[in-house]
Amino acid sequence: MKTIGRRQLPPLTGFASGAQLATGSRFSETLSHFSPQLGITKGIYRYPNHEAANQHWLECIAHNMARHRHG
Repeated sequence: MKTIGRRQLPPLTGFASGAQLATGSRFSETLSHFSPQLGITKGIYRYPNHEAANQHWLECIAHNMARHRHG
């Protein structure tokens, strides 16, 4: 496994702290703002390779960003 970057994982504790709760809440709020723009239709997708999956993802984002911009 190759390590990229220097991010430190928070230590595991027996009890959650307020700081950890706040961090998790900010993360959830950020995801909720992204989800309407990503708008990938729910379903099961099978792709022959990663490139096809990435292409579908990019097409969904482009379509939804254009729809969001125009109305």
